[in-house]
Amino acid sequence: QVQLVESGGGLVQAGGSLRLSCLASGRIFSWYHMGWFRRGTGKEREFVAAISWNGANTRYADSVKGRFTISRDNAKNTVYLQMNSLQPEDTAVYYCAMKSAAGGPLSQSREEYNYWGQGTQVTVSS
Repeated sequence: QVQLVESGGGLVQAGGSLRLSCLASGRIFSWYHMGWFRRGTGKEREFVAAISWNGANTRYADSVKGRFTISRDNAKNTVYLQMNSLQPEDTAVYYCAMKSAAGGPLSQSREEYNYWGQGTQVTVSS
């Protein structure tokens, strides 16, 4: 049984920072690329960032480049999303997801991710 549990969301003022964590269980974590996605109210779920199984490669949405950093600790089965300079438009539910590394390289497509967490709410006030 795969389980992904996000934490670290909350309410922050514009310009502030938050660090999201996602703890994975039920699979060999280092066999999977990891991604973060988000869904704002009334919007589609969109790609935020992804990191390869060994942490060597990362990818970011243009809207978060230079502000967000994805990282992982395979010894702790955890992926992180450090979010700085948060803006009201970053308000969303943030989800982590797993994509089998055997299935190919990093992807921004949510359809390619095999497992999903329940999400954590991030609210940025102006």
